[in-house]
Amino acid sequence: MLVRREGAERYRDLPWRRTRDPYGIWLSEVMLQQTQVARVLTRWPEWLERFPTVESLAAAPTSEVLAAWQGMGYNRRALALKAAAEAVTRDRDGVFPQDADELKALPGIGPATAQGIRAFAFDLPGVYLETNVRAVMLHHLFPDVPGVPDRELTPLVRATCPDAPGAARGEGVADAEPSPFAVSQDADDTPRSWYYAMLDYGAWLKRAVPNPSRRSSSYTRQSRFEGSRRQKRAHIVRMLLDAQSAGAAGLTLEEVRDGVDGLERAAGRDAVPAETVSSILADLVREGFAREADGTWSIA
Repeated sequence: MLVRREGAERYRDLPWRRTRDPYGIWLSEVMLQQTQVARVLTRWPEWLERFPTVESLAAAPTSEVLAAWQGMGYNRRALALKAAAEAVTRDRDGVFPQDADELKALPGIGPATAQGIRAFAFDLPGVYLETNVRAVMLHHLFPDVPGVPDRELTPLVRATCPDAPGAARGEGVADAEPSPFAVSQDADDTPRSWYYAMLDYGAWLKRAVPNPSRRSSSYTRQSRFEGSRRQKRAHIVRMLLDAQSAGAAGLTLEEVRDGVDGLERAAGRDAVPAETVSSILADLVREGFAREADGTWSIA
């Protein structure tokens, strides 16, 4: 069967595929969101060395979690990881749920991440509609069709995923030609192995042909980072972490603005208005990254 054969030929022996620990698998799913596999290959084991269990992550100070996340982008994900770890530790004695809705109720876990945990940790079926899975579906079932919505892909992904180890599926996608998604009766046909095949084949397709994922209605190009508000936010978080590491109580608005101005001027851009820096600091306080006391900001 085509997808399994292509996936097997292009199988990637990634470290998070050598475990069924839901904590490690959850971490890999979050790290791989808009981050290259090559970077995650180094950062995933580093994180697990620092926070080896969900309980250790839950107990860690926010500043330590943010410091460990630096360079991975989107600091909100680090806060969500910690919040979800706290919930699993507090409410579930450190045991991850297997139910999709219960997983999605945890901070920062959306439908794809929930199904990734179910498939790769528990070998349970579900609709794992990740970007590489989209690429395979769009390439074979919607060639040259633009703007394909996920609602059209969802039942097809559901139909092709084995129900359980050894189950045979594929109904609903066959036509006059043999379906490339037909699943055999082999005992190795499980949700875990099926989605690994889809991921590896899809990753190869995105390099071998014009990226099929761009024909999804949900496809959006990542906004430019350089000079963006997101870059300024990330720089301020690093400044606050550095100040804490140096033993400072925090930074004043003037110090923060000077630091951001230095970033902008080094890149040949204009200085940043004080109100922009104040607005970013207010956002960071509201979102739980920072705290303010007597005109001084520090990591929460």
